[in-house]
Amino acid sequence: MKRYSWHVKIEDYAPLIGDEALERILHKAHRLRDLRVLHLSSTFYGGGVAEMLSSSTLLARSLGIKADWRLIQGSPDFFNVTKKIHNALQGAEINLTDLKKEVYEEIVVQNALRMDMTEYDVVIVHDPQPLPLIHHYRRTCPWIWRCHVDLSQPNPEVMDYLRGFIDEYNAVILSLPEYSQRIAPPQVFIMPAINPFSLKNGELDDAVIRDRLEHYGIPDDEPIVAQVSRFDRWKDPEGVIRAFLLAHEEVDATLVLLGNVASDDPEGQEVFESLLSHKEERIIILTAEDSALVNALQRRAAVVLQKSLREGFGLTVTEAMWKGAAVVGGNCGGIRHQIEDGVNGYLVSTEEETVQRIVQLIRDPAQRKQIGLRARDTVRQRFLMSRLLEQYLDLFSAFEATFSLNHQRVSALGLPVANKMSSDNKSGT
Repeated sequence: MKRYSWHVKIEDYAPLIGDEALERILHKAHRLRDLRVLHLSSTFYGGGVAEMLSSSTLLARSLGIKADWRLIQGSPDFFNVTKKIHNALQGAEINLTDLKKEVYEEIVVQNALRMDMTEYDVVIVHDPQPLPLIHHYRRTCPWIWRCHVDLSQPNPEVMDYLRGFIDEYNAVILSLPEYSQRIAPPQVFIMPAINPFSLKNGELDDAVIRDRLEHYGIPDDEPIVAQVSRFDRWKDPEGVIRAFLLAHEEVDATLVLLGNVASDDPEGQEVFESLLSHKEERIIILTAEDSALVNALQRRAAVVLQKSLREGFGLTVTEAMWKGAAVVGGNCGGIRHQIEDGVNGYLVSTEEETVQRIVQLIRDPAQRKQIGLRARDTVRQRFLMSRLLEQYLDLFSAFEATFSLNHQRVSALGLPVANKMSSDNKSGT
């Protein structure tokens, strides 16, 4: 089995998923060979959406699916507004003025004028940033909105506003059933997944782990407690620091908060800078785009935290579990679908519970090992990229009867191509 690779094929998953699953995926992909799929998002790096798209589009291409990935472009004002919309979808308050709506919609119009969608058989739009694009095209194929955020308690005003765009889509993909909304399109639930062969998730030698930690000045003479995530208030980094300080009164340890600042998240730098005043000898706060460092830190940590207050899914939890880490996660969103409390990790709702679990796990290496083994097996069974890709293939096949996907293949069979443009669709750009 590969340790890590820049280009992974579905056959590489066989030792992890078995020959039967591999053959099933190959059969489904063969039926859709040469299908042209476009993914649209707002950033190529920073966060789980970009990580999944980077891996899933390449894996799809290895199966003969012509998967493309494009970005929308936006000004700082645009991303300030979309960050507020993102937060509001997760329950935050927002002053949704007409000016904010104009900034949001006008930038999307500009992007629509730059992009021709007629060459694709399926268009998948990720998250709220490019959501209104559908309003500006005469659709010739299914459009799917893929929302990655926690919609369990959305701000009603924002949800009502966005519903006007959402209802134009042919389907909506959400991560969890509890995120279901009153919207017109059918809703499909697909949980995220990881690429186990990426530099961030593949096996690392001890020498590489030591090198990465030393390079960033991270000591490992005491047990490491780590949280790896974007610098975002929803990840509760301040609560992590408070919990660690209390745990440190009982056990020796070093806290490492490692994050990045995504290009579509204007609040990230502000959150990072607000944490720097907490730095001290045993509290290390750093930002770095270094996949090997993330890998090394999650493998070396005695405890990996993801103390989120809201979490669409939490791929950093998945990544750490895959590496056999003992993970303590906030009892919210997708984290509770990954961690079975006390079996393959721990769920916490308060800082006091977080302190208790940190101390408990640092004092009991044998328990950490057992939890880590169960955690890795959970990911192998449920959260690998092969499963996500298969669910996409099933969704595309479900659309095929209605939309006659892949015009060239249908034409080659001597069948007529259906007219898929409804009378209420907008004019193309």
